[in-house]
Amino acid sequence: MKTSWRSASLAAIAVSVLALTTACGQDGGGAARNVGATAAPGDVGEIGTGSGTGAGGPAEAAPAVPAGKLSVSTDAVIGKLVTDGTGRTLYRFDQDTAKPPKTTCEADCATAWPPVAADDALAGEGIDKALLGEVTRADGTRQLTIAGWPAYRYAKDGAVGDVKGQGVNDKWFALAPDGKKAKAPGLSTREDPKLGEIVVDKDGMTVYRFMKDEAWPKPVSACTGECLEKWPVVAPVEEGDTRGVVKKNLMAFTRPDGAAQQTVSCWPVYTFVGDEKPGDTNGQGVGGTWYAVAPDGKPVGAP
Repeated sequence: MKTSWRSASLAAIAVSVLALTTACGQDGGGAARNVGATAAPGDVGEIGTGSGTGAGGPAEAAPAVPAGKLSVSTDAVIGKLVTDGTGRTLYRFDQDTAKPPKTTCEADCATAWPPVAADDALAGEGIDKALLGEVTRADGTRQLTIAGWPAYRYAKDGAVGDVKGQGVNDKWFALAPDGKKAKAPGLSTREDPKLGEIVVDKDGMTVYRFMKDEAWPKPVSACTGECLEKWPVVAPVEEGDTRGVVKKNLMAFTRPDGAAQQTVSCWPVYTFVGDEKPGDTNGQGVGGTWYAVAPDGKPVGAP
């Protein structure tokens, strides 16, 4: 792709869960759609459902910033993603299309999610230059595409390494080097300096087991009522949407209240509201009954 074009101004920008209740001791998995973060009411991230001018009329366009030399960065939670020449994360929008490339983010949407100008785009290390292209927007400006997907920045990413746009409205995702969505697996593992390899959810939060639960001959959760306010259940994930977790007896079950919950080796798993960020393990050992989960489902550090 020839990547020297004129610079231009920008134009003015539930969950369905299927729980498979295969008996423990048999191979089986639970299925659910991963849902990303949702912007809070009033957040500019809420603008991003397509085109529109907003109540105040078309937003005033700002000069487009060229892509520069693209590179691959690694986020601790979602993995490899594409950044522009200034280190800003690039995103894709689910309501756009790649075949053929088409943008649907206009007016106020394009203010919250500035399109990346195709000017002087270069493929850095880890980027296949054959995947770089362009799409002409409604105002005639040219926007960078990666594997056909129009590329955007997020206005609230204020610093290099920010990925605040990830999962907004379950429609916006960081671009992986192959043009796909950069998303963390529903369940994966990380190496904790004190506990060793433990299971984490799609947000990188530590996953726990409750020693009063049962796994055989079927999963039974003893955490109900107020307990669930502190220990939210982990929603079901596809077996293929995991990394590093033992897949045998990785399944979902239906709780008495009708909610679906994920298990690891048939043991119900939870997160802890006392963990504020990825890497926290504040739930470890609470009450002598809550423990982080090893990849094979065993409780880490339990007596």
